[in-house]
Amino acid sequence: MSVLDAIILGIVQGLTEFLPVSSSAHLRVVGELLMPGADPGAAFTAIVQLGTETAVLLYFRKDISRIIGRWCRALAGRVPQSDPDVRMGWLVIVGSIPIGVLGLAFEDQIDHGLRNLYITAAMLIGFGILLALADRLGPQRKELDRLSWRDGILFGLAQALALIPGVSRSGGTITAGLAMGYTRRASARYAFLLAVPAVFASGLYKAAKELPPLLSARGSAEAAAAGQPSLLAIIIATLVAFGIGYAVIVWFMRLIENRSYLPFVVYRVGAGLLLIVLLTTGVLDPLAGSTA
Repeated sequence: MSVLDAIILGIVQGLTEFLPVSSSAHLRVVGELLMPGADPGAAFTAIVQLGTETAVLLYFRKDISRIIGRWCRALAGRVPQSDPDVRMGWLVIVGSIPIGVLGLAFEDQIDHGLRNLYITAAMLIGFGILLALADRLGPQRKELDRLSWRDGILFGLAQALALIPGVSRSGGTITAGLAMGYTRRASARYAFLLAVPAVFASGLYKAAKELPPLLSARGSAEAAAAGQPSLLAIIIATLVAFGIGYAVIVWFMRLIENRSYLPFVVYRVGAGLLLIVLLTTGVLDPLAGSTA
């Protein structure tokens, strides 16, 4: 992976992480277009997501610091457990359990088998249609102050579906929120907050496994020979993703105030159909780099 490839993939990650279009699907497809026959890999995707998730920490820094602060004080008995911020802290923790458990239980399938591009195309189209239905039919009356334990768990299960490339972490969570009657802004806001523990846990876990070999000259040479991203490429992509991602959050949160998700639905379905064409014509290999 060249520096230019890393920059392009960082831009792709930053542009798509917070939109309901699946950043992992875009990294998978664009990665193979840049490096025919190769796949940037699930580990690269997880680590680069640390950049965009750091943008979430920056954008929601006041909310996150307040929630963490009051949650910690509640543990010490200085704030009641009924406090809205304390409750939100517990809901984020509980909602993060499904993706953590399923991510570890099915790590091999997520890293390999589920990266089949035919699966990605089906998820892009299928969940695009579900997003359209939820956006059109959901009552959109509930704000986050009405978030229940049941809804928090359902949000978490929806986020776990994003382990399959093509679903979209934000798309799956937002779709669930709209279906349960939450407003567009509330659904998106909670989707971003809920993603923080999951993305950082996944990214740091993959970094601990994949980065140490790259720190040695031999490991770096072996990665280059195998067409895998180097440590420099990963760092560059992560930094680029952070900068682009922050700008996208600002734009997206303003956009959904008065606009529907229809443009993203059309994009998802169109991207899924285009992907099928590229696969059936042999331009892309559905299993490139996805087998162990």
